[in-house]
Amino acid sequence: MKELTAILVDDMPVALEMLATDVSNNHPEIKIIGKAKSVVEAAKLLRKQQPDILFLDIMLGDGTGFDILEIFPDLKSKIIFVTASDAFAIKAFKFAAIDYILKPYSDEDLAISIEKAQSQIQPDKEQLHVLQEAVTAPNNKPNKISLHTSEKIIVVNIENIIRCKSDNNYTTFYFKDNSKILVSKTLKYYADMLKEVGFLRVHQSHLVNTTFIKEFIKSDGGYLMLTEGSNIPVSVRKRTEVLEVLNSF
Repeated sequence: MKELTAILVDDMPVALEMLATDVSNNHPEIKIIGKAKSVVEAAKLLRKQQPDILFLDIMLGDGTGFDILEIFPDLKSKIIFVTASDAFAIKAFKFAAIDYILKPYSDEDLAISIEKAQSQIQPDKEQLHVLQEAVTAPNNKPNKISLHTSEKIIVVNIENIIRCKSDNNYTTFYFKDNSKILVSKTLKYYADMLKEVGFLRVHQSHLVNTTFIKEFIKSDGGYLMLTEGSNIPVSVRKRTEVLEVLNSF
């Protein structure tokens, strides 16, 4: 097996040493060539050599992991983001569609992250921007989301999404410009993510952006007419919630 090199960046000395021990003990194919507790220390190491894998904590004492990525915009290392158990951070990674390991992590979590890092496509600058905005301004509602298709990752403006429809383990996104995107995650995954930015699960198969609701028709079991002309059924179980939301406008 080819030997890989790694640099570890974490501003918590105990966490840094624990990660170093876990990597050394469980992944002998990885040689740790440097450890850093700050942006400055990491930059000094990366100027000398760039590792195959960079384990990167997000929040550092003298800045953030994004500062390191801005200093080295052409960094070739595969990045494994490491973050503390923080609801805002987890939300940020989900909106950006970027993998991460969550502290405290298990041996299996670490192994999966290393395996993914070796085969993954690097996050592009737009994805990293979505992540940076969500992490550094956690009280602001996200305005963009990264969507995984079978071929690529697309960053879209949330305000342009009209609705989402379940397609078994996939979800189809419908947009204002009449385009649509099939994404490889379930509708529940996106319903949980997008409920805080004005989306409403109205049916087992349908999630709608409330901005585009034109009217609620009570006949035929109840359905929503959206501004672009589509009719979306409302399930009996969701009817009360839908009416409460519409009455709050």
